[in-house]
Amino acid sequence: MRIIRLRPLVQLVLLGVLMLTGCAVTDVHRTEPLSRQAQWALLPIANHSETPLAGQKAEASLLTLLHQQGISSLSQAPRPTQQNLLALPSEQDYQAALDWAQQQGVRYALTGSVDEWQYKAGLDGEPAIGISLRVVDVNTGEILWSASGARTGWGFSTTSGVAQKLMAELVDTLPVQQ
Repeated sequence: MRIIRLRPLVQLVLLGVLMLTGCAVTDVHRTEPLSRQAQWALLPIANHSETPLAGQKAEASLLTLLHQQGISSLSQAPRPTQQNLLALPSEQDYQAALDWAQQQGVRYALTGSVDEWQYKAGLDGEPAIGISLRVVDVNTGEILWSASGARTGWGFSTTSGVAQKLMAELVDTLPVQQ
């Protein structure tokens, strides 16, 4: 049996390729271009994970990411008050937020869900994030854009850092124009 030795530069390149493969999965659906100049609202992000307040953590990052996309007329819908931090939002909560957006004259609303926001079990304890987002036409209820993705980090990564990268990738696919 013959052992093959690789040069350090080749090893580094192969390690980089391995790190980039299998770390993230994203799916995107788009329709027509969306106007940056229109009124936008961020509706509550549903938390389907086992981590309390994961939806609100995602919302905080999304506000910044949407502003970076040039969406300056952006308001945040009020959150329903819930006693149980792990309670799933209801259809009535979503409809109330959509009604609020209509009353505010909003054209587009971004909403979605956090499906996973945790550290994996085991020695490495890598962060694992799963998020789905969608832009809805407030007047018709039509979904104009949707994206979902999952990403894991390495043992030294944080859930917030991995989530920020994933959401940035998803938001970068928004078909916004002047």
